[in-house]
Amino acid sequence: MRLTCPYCGSRGNDEFVYLGSADPVRPSHHDAPAEQWTAYVYERTNPAGAHRELWHHSFGCRSWLIVTRDTRTHEVLKTEPARDAAHTSSEVAVP
Repeated sequence: MRLTCPYCGSRGNDEFVYLGSADPVRPSHHDAPAEQWTAYVYERTNPAGAHRELWHHSFGCRSWLIVTRDTRTHEVLKTEPARDAAHTSSEVAVP
């Protein structure tokens, strides 16, 4: 599989580290109810189709990316800097 880094161009996925879904939102306060923290840490969906994922270009420019990928075919539909996605959507958590 190849990913297109917005800064470095097309690269093999061996240059990237997969973090997981880009959709979970961390609870806003450290003393949030335990149910919110449990959901944030442990509960994940397993979608079939387009899914937003967080990737780190660790062997390249070291940027965080949001990759929209079809989980059935591994086709990469969109790649964008995570910082840009965070400014346009309140539902993206950027490490």
